[in-house]
Amino acid sequence: MTRYTVDAYVVDVLLPDLVGHDRKPGAFLVYLCLWCATEKGSKASVALSLQEIAVRTGLAKSTVQAALRHLKRRGLLDPAVVASTTQPLRRIARPWAKRGSTVD
Repeated sequence: MTRYTVDAYVVDVLLPDLVGHDRKPGAFLVYLCLWCATEKGSKASVALSLQEIAVRTGLAKSTVQAALRHLKRRGLLDPAVVASTTQPLRRIARPWAKRGSTVD
């Protein structure tokens, strides 16, 4: 069984903020999915298509797209990394850890 390490902030603050305040539970699931994928690969960026994220989270592809847009607006995804169909690269941000930092 694989174990993932998640900052306490993600569960204590981000979960109630995205799910309760923003009413975007899909955004939290997508963020958590991307976090785990970066942890598993030990890389700052991960190449996951919309379909792969949809399968991993159980969300519809359109919900994943909306969640990714919301995460970018909230500064939880690196806006400098632009995903395309051929290069579905995504990099999560951890603004609470250090201004503008990403997962190591």
